[in-house]
Amino acid sequence: MMKKRFLLGAAALILSFSMIGCSSSQGSSSKEDKSLEAIKQKGEFVVGLDDTFAPMGFRDEKGEIVGLDIDLAKEVAKRMGVKAVFKPVEWDGIIMSLNNEDIDLIWNGLSITEKRKEQINYSSPYMLDGQAIIVKGNSSIKSKKDLKGKIVALQMGSTSEDAVQKEPEVLNSFKELKKYGNYAEALMDLQIGRVDAVVIDEMVGRYYMTKKPGVYTVLDEGFEAQEMGIGFRKSDISFKNEVNKILDEMKADGTAKKISEKWLGKDLIEK
Repeated sequence: MMKKRFLLGAAALILSFSMIGCSSSQGSSSKEDKSLEAIKQKGEFVVGLDDTFAPMGFRDEKGEIVGLDIDLAKEVAKRMGVKAVFKPVEWDGIIMSLNNEDIDLIWNGLSITEKRKEQINYSSPYMLDGQAIIVKGNSSIKSKKDLKGKIVALQMGSTSEDAVQKEPEVLNSFKELKKYGNYAEALMDLQIGRVDAVVIDEMVGRYYMTKKPGVYTVLDEGFEAQEMGIGFRKSDISFKNEVNKILDEMKADGTAKKISEKWLGKDLIEK
């Protein structure tokens, strides 16, 4: 009788462990990353961007959002079988918008930094961009040392701000560091003389310089160069991996190169 009870107890114990294991397995599968599946079911991904950030993403004369990153995102969406939707967001709050699921990714000349890696994941790097100093065409400023006693502008929350802070001797030499909501406002104040220089992504600075010959010039000396990537939520691994795969295909077949040449006049896509 005791043996029978022992066997029944052992069987019950094995069954309970089995059920726990099953429950645990179901729990882990429920947490499985389904970000790519969710995007495909939705039929679109929402790109957060600063819509004044030419040539990466900005509004043309008709008010349409265009640019280098816009073309890349549209091509990735097409190959994924979904639509790319573009949503302007205040840049200094864009990571919060991503993690709050107001947008699905950040694709807007986003530099890869250790600070941002604490909050988001990145795609593989696809471009390299330096932090340039842009001044008026007739400016006496020729190098960083000439910024002493000057009013210098940059975009709030941008990589330009990070780059300047990494050179405290230069930063402390400024008369004032003015922070703007976007580069367009900063460059407008540069043109009318409210600021003496703007620290800006090099590609953006050179784009504006070509659009307004003689008005602006980019100094030979600038701040650190950084790689650009696409920002994803840390949980969205499958979505990120699919975008990486498609970008690799676009690099291999020359599509990414053509898009870079269209907007920058040269191929700056990282292989």
